[in-house]
Amino acid sequence: MAVINYLFAAPVLLKVLVSLGFILLVNSFAKRLVVSIPAGTLLLAVWSGHSPGQIALIAWQRFSSADNLCLLAITFQVVWLSTQMASSGVMRDLVSAVRAKVPHRVSIAALPAIIGMLPMPGGAIFSAPLLADCDRDDSLDPLLKTQINYWFRHVWEYWWPLYPGVLLAIQITGLDIWQFMLVQLPLSALSVFAGMMFLLRKVPKTQAADRDEPIGEGLLKLLSPVLVVVLVYGILRVAVPELARLNRYLPMMIGLVTGTLLLQLQRPLKPRDWKTIVVSRKTITLAALVAIVRVYGAFIETRLPEGTLLVSQMRMELQAWGVPLLLIIVLIPFFSGVASGLAIGFVGASFPIVFSLLGESPSVPVLLSTTVLAYGFGYMGMILSPVHICLIVTNEHFKTRLVHSIVALIRPATVLLIGVLVYYTLLRLALGG
Repeated sequence: MAVINYLFAAPVLLKVLVSLGFILLVNSFAKRLVVSIPAGTLLLAVWSGHSPGQIALIAWQRFSSADNLCLLAITFQVVWLSTQMASSGVMRDLVSAVRAKVPHRVSIAALPAIIGMLPMPGGAIFSAPLLADCDRDDSLDPLLKTQINYWFRHVWEYWWPLYPGVLLAIQITGLDIWQFMLVQLPLSALSVFAGMMFLLRKVPKTQAADRDEPIGEGLLKLLSPVLVVVLVYGILRVAVPELARLNRYLPMMIGLVTGTLLLQLQRPLKPRDWKTIVVSRKTITLAALVAIVRVYGAFIETRLPEGTLLVSQMRMELQAWGVPLLLIIVLIPFFSGVASGLAIGFVGASFPIVFSLLGESPSVPVLLSTTVLAYGFGYMGMILSPVHICLIVTNEHFKTRLVHSIVALIRPATVLLIGVLVYYTLLRLALGG
């Protein structure tokens, strides 16, 4: 009994990290994320002290919430649009157009980065087939393709204002949008540099560009279904903010419908093609994974049985251990990112805590430098998270192992975090904060 009481009195941070490690351990044996993620979720829920009834209620409330159902709808829409582009030949032509304009090594990274401008949950589902098409002779290691697709898909989310996590960070920090974008832009440059250093250099060099590639339509027209999604999303967020207030995923859903209709007008598919697209086992599997990941996130975001938010309890533990303020500003976002696997998750969970530690009315230089530090570490926590939807679906697409993918990303992530620390220091010196 004493051992059980000791285990349940363990720090919250330990419980979260062990549950994530358990997901990786179970996945290494079962090789099925639909088994390993629920196992880690159950371990965290029970260890946090939730009763069976509470566990069922929290899981059902998350699964049946309007946000989650809309997220699942977007997952279906993304996969359908991606498959529609493949079935209509747009993906093939898009890859040919990119290969004809840029070197092979650049094209491998450019396509995920282009799709990364589209702020959709699990957008790596979209870019993975494009990257696979670039490697037509199948000469690249699937693990390397997984890493490149995942890493370069996320080079914009440090500042691109269409992403919900960025918008929430702007709201919490109180910075003007131009201030946030300007101070965060170098993080994208750091991310590209780290990806080139550790990932792209493993791709064999070829000619400057494959000029023999047949090009039918221009690159902009081929990208028009994707660009229309971004355009409609942006217009609706600005012109009809009530939609996003009703549900933050609605503008994206409307944008995806618009992109699908545009592509159908450009390159019509027959009803039998649409039947194959809509009724797909792959789509259902991916949607199930998204739902399971979101249920895990519910146990990170919910209150513990005694009424304290899990992340707040983590902060109190760190302070009780005498951890310096600077380390708390680094660790709370990082572990929130690892635990949630979502930018809006780590921002929503950690930023109110981090910025409350700065005291009343902090100066703009302090806000800017703290934003860089907290967002940079939170984002790398999210990138290394085993419950990040994009990482999960990319591994599913290329049939690679989750553990191997995360381990291989540690080096570029470390370079980026070192760059964040240097950038933070330079900002404090330059701005006098």
